Amino acid sequence: MPTNLPPAPEFGAALPTAASPEVLKFLAQRRSASAVTLTEPAPNADQLADLLRLATRAPDHGKLSPWRFVILESDGKAAFTARLEALATARGEPQLAAKLAKLKIPPLAVVVVSSPKLGAAIPEWEQVLSAGVVCTNLLYGALAMGFGANWITDWYSYDADAGAILGLTAGERVAGFVLMGTPREPPLERERPTLDPLVTRWSPQG
Repeated sequence: MPTNLPPAPEFGAALPTAASPEVLKFLAQRRSASAVTLTEPAPNADQLADLLRLATRAPDHGKLSPWRFVILESDGKAAFTARLEALATARGEPQLAAKLAKLKIPPLAVVVVSSPKLGAAIPEWEQVLSAGVVCTNLLYGALAMGFGANWITDWYSYDADAGAILGLTAGERVAGFVLMGTPREPPLERERPTLDPLVTRWSPQG
């Protein structure tokens, strides 16, 4: 299924601002799909390439690209989850192995790795936030293509041995596993926050 994306703009090209009601409608109804409902088909190679390109159009103070991607699919994904399962079993922690279902079931996972450039003038916190936006763009892009998607973390996002299996280097952390596929059933709307307690307007009077 082609995505019909416009080509990437040339460096320095003017990108005029325009209203996009369809984007607003998408955001008003956006809902992640449950990971355990995701099945084939997942984005194909061309669609995934488009999604990764869209994901990197994230705010990135200093143009550092402080993130990278690890693709988990097919036999590679099965081997990765098997090694995580073996790790949990060797520790005598079957409850950790049981939590791998969310990762095992979907046909495709894209791991967004936060890879801050230490020593750069841009604060590390801002670089980490940029990786979070990359996750969001990837999630929203997959949903906008008509796939189901879910952004998760779990014990294997924070565990040092699991990070070594994934190939993380010093200073890197998992920002998220973005799981993709086709949902067997539509996701249901969940409770949303009430805005009033979350919004204040600053005043010089305090």
